[in-house]
Amino acid sequence: MTAQTNASVAVKQHAGGMPRYLQLGTLFRRLVSSGQWSDGAQIPTVEDLAAEYGVARATVRQALGILESEGLIERFRAKGTFVTYQAQEQIWCEVETDWNGLLISREGATIELISDEPGHQPPVLVHPIGERARAYRRLRRRHIRHGAPYLIADTYFEESLAKKIPAAAVASKTSLSILAGLKGVKVTDVRQTLTIGSADVDTAEQLQIPLNAPVAYVRRSAADDAGRLIFVTEGIYRGDLVRLDLRLK
Repeated sequence: MTAQTNASVAVKQHAGGMPRYLQLGTLFRRLVSSGQWSDGAQIPTVEDLAAEYGVARATVRQALGILESEGLIERFRAKGTFVTYQAQEQIWCEVETDWNGLLISREGATIELISDEPGHQPPVLVHPIGERARAYRRLRRRHIRHGAPYLIADTYFEESLAKKIPAAAVASKTSLSILAGLKGVKVTDVRQTLTIGSADVDTAEQLQIPLNAPVAYVRRSAADDAGRLIFVTEGIYRGDLVRLDLRLK
């Protein structure tokens, strides 16, 4: 099941009282800001979006109208709708953390496998490291602790390496722990980026939180000693259940 399919179900069933066009607007805004709808690209037609998300065409038009008013898209008669959003230059605070600390599994946490599919590509590459592989195995998993989901993550392993992953590890280990446990793999460069945002309809449904609740987006990439991009993951954490601790040296 794809992320967009999950979002489609959420738009139909979400009971937060928010009109559907506003729910779709938050989802479409995330597709733009994350780069899945990239600058200059033509987005799907109103008819295709209505079919994808199970809503009326008028609802899609209203949602797209929000993005147009925010300057994220521009609609042209007889040509289609195109993304006009350009990411502004950001002032980043770079913080280094310890690799070993990221390998620790959370006590009492369980992992639910939602989908496991070969032949994928990461939709967005945040870190300029390694050469993209021909195909990746995508794991979509949800992490749960004390009955509450706190993380939904899409992880991409280079397919030839993915064959080495034990089945038991998929259901029990964090993605970085799986990567670190692959025999014969020498990881030479690992990057992590954390940003703060709000939950769209898909994220709200998966993490059981209100629409627009605060969340943390954590993106990680890893390259091996041959210069290959072997690992990419994007995790979305509940803002009310996750704390970031950094030991300063």
